[in-house]
Amino acid sequence: MTTLADRTIAALRATHDELAAFVRGLDAADLTRPSGCSEWTVAQVLSHLGSGAEIGLATLRAAQNGQDAPGQDFNHPVWDRWNAKDPGKQAEDFLTADADIVSAYEDLDADARERLQIKLGFLPMPGSVALVAGMRLNETALHAWDVKVAFDPKATVGQDAAGVLTDLYAGPLDFMIGFIGRSDALDPRVATTLRVETTDPDHVLGLTLGETVGFSEAPETADVTLSLPSEAWSRLLGGRLAPEHTPPSATVTGDGVTLDDLRRVFPGI
Repeated sequence: MTTLADRTIAALRATHDELAAFVRGLDAADLTRPSGCSEWTVAQVLSHLGSGAEIGLATLRAAQNGQDAPGQDFNHPVWDRWNAKDPGKQAEDFLTADADIVSAYEDLDADARERLQIKLGFLPMPGSVALVAGMRLNETALHAWDVKVAFDPKATVGQDAAGVLTDLYAGPLDFMIGFIGRSDALDPRVATTLRVETTDPDHVLGLTLGETVGFSEAPETADVTLSLPSEAWSRLLGGRLAPEHTPPSATVTGDGVTLDDLRRVFPGI
């Protein structure tokens, strides 16, 4: 049986392979272009992914050895070292570091994928492989888009990643929605549950907006229905669905909530 952890790891591989192929085609000038992250160049996005991969791999290895996750005394030197690299080296070393963490997840056997608990310093309890690999997939898929959109305003999140992320957001990563969603972005008196319908692949979800933001059972009928591709859904939640990057098929029907409202609820972090 294929598990969510299996699907997440496979999506990590697909995302890595696609981004790595793209990065290998970039020249020095390309690496210094502004990325989809307004304050970072393309190379700086890759540096962020590379340092995150190095820290993530150390965290995974610690869990396999029954140890606590590395702390800030480990993380800060990693960030400093990556920040000090020149753009070409940031891109080159990203390719190696990201390949290493993807391979490490792929090497986990079925039992480890199901039972391994990974301690993270910022969560109160250890996380499953699906959760922690899912956080890495979310990070990699969205930052891959940040890289690609520097060259193509119609760039999308990879379909493999988008489908898995939709399941992760409503499953192990549901805590992130309450964290990144701005419940104060809308008038609290306009509490509502949206029906969210995604395509490529198809999902139906409920998204409650009110004093808190979170998922709920999808209503059969709703005052507001959001319809959009799964990849655009992942970008909306990640604060990357500005009007110029919104596909025509992304629509909101009904009264009370608009797509601009939802952009304010999910501004990105």
